[in-house]
Amino acid sequence: MKQINSKVTYIGVDDLKVDIFENQYNVPDGISYNSYLIKDEKVAIMDTTDDTTAQEWKNNLKEALEGRTPDYLIVHHMEPDHASLIGWALEEYPSMTMVASAKAIQMAGQFFETNLEGRTLAVKEGDTLQLGEHSLTFVGAPMIHWPEVIVSFDTADGALYSSDAFGKFGALCKCGFYGNEDKDWVSEARRYFLNIVGKYGVQVQGLLKKTAALDIKSIRPLHGPILNEEFGKYIALYDTWSKYEPEEEGVFIACASIHGGTLEASEYLAEILKKKGAKSVVLSDICRSDFAEDVAQAFRFSKMVVAASSYDAGLFTPMYNFLHRLQIKNFSNRKVAMVENGSWAPSAGKEMKAMLEAMKNISIIEPMVTIKSRMKEADKASLEALAEEILR
Repeated sequence: MKQINSKVTYIGVDDLKVDIFENQYNVPDGISYNSYLIKDEKVAIMDTTDDTTAQEWKNNLKEALEGRTPDYLIVHHMEPDHASLIGWALEEYPSMTMVASAKAIQMAGQFFETNLEGRTLAVKEGDTLQLGEHSLTFVGAPMIHWPEVIVSFDTADGALYSSDAFGKFGALCKCGFYGNEDKDWVSEARRYFLNIVGKYGVQVQGLLKKTAALDIKSIRPLHGPILNEEFGKYIALYDTWSKYEPEEEGVFIACASIHGGTLEASEYLAEILKKKGAKSVVLSDICRSDFAEDVAQAFRFSKMVVAASSYDAGLFTPMYNFLHRLQIKNFSNRKVAMVENGSWAPSAGKEMKAMLEAMKNISIIEPMVTIKSRMKEADKASLEALAEEILR
């Protein structure tokens, strides 16, 4: 619990026990479930928490209330990591009203069975809720990254309660409570955004346009630190990520190797690219790496190399899974080179090309390099020629 100002208290909790968020994303530093309490003439709870951290959140709430009764529960997002305690809160405080989008109210019965009759207030774009000095204006944010999402802007202190936007992985006790304390905000926010929110770039662009007119002095997301300065940096990154544009010039090499031959060729190509002046080169053995980080790195750089073994007359499974993830996350606007390996009938290149060509605005860098089992001197010459084309 932390006092943000005279009327706003942070009542969220860190979860250091979770190791895989949403049962798929590695979170070695845990994650925060952010929630806030505004105590004005009226009292508003801003979201709840995940049920795994229920007791700590309840304790924080009751301590921060100091005997007062909440008038409103603002629900920005119905996903269980933020909304698991809605049913409990409505039963604990029978006079409290749940404030949410009409879609969220419609969805609520899917998550808890508390009777909502006469207990809800549906808000839409432009609606306001007066708490006293503090007044919340609601902004629709559908499909960031669920259809019921809203964000709210507090005109009193310029705070944007941004739901999952501008969030990141990592517990606050690890990364810091405010953005200027977090030395790794960009990399973990990138990994969070591109894997969880990134499919909905068009909708993020819409939200950025809506909020551009607001006098924002603080961004308070549902995960990660509160951002109180350098808004231009954070907004510029979100603008780039949601347009699917490269964040920086460089080459990401994604390698899926069975017996090491493809990895050896990828390492050779990486060294050649560095020697020839590539600004940044990152190589990942995607059979062993964190897939969410691989997705983030693919979006980060302007160019990519996919290097894979052939398998069952097709494509080695880790590379297939990687390209499938890129496809469903709207990977686009990149130049991609290919290296395939096959001991008797190379087939990886054909499969990779088909998957890449199904994505938007992907330029294939020719020629593809084909290796049979192990890299030979002739293959080194082909890889050097490919490096020239990548850097052209």
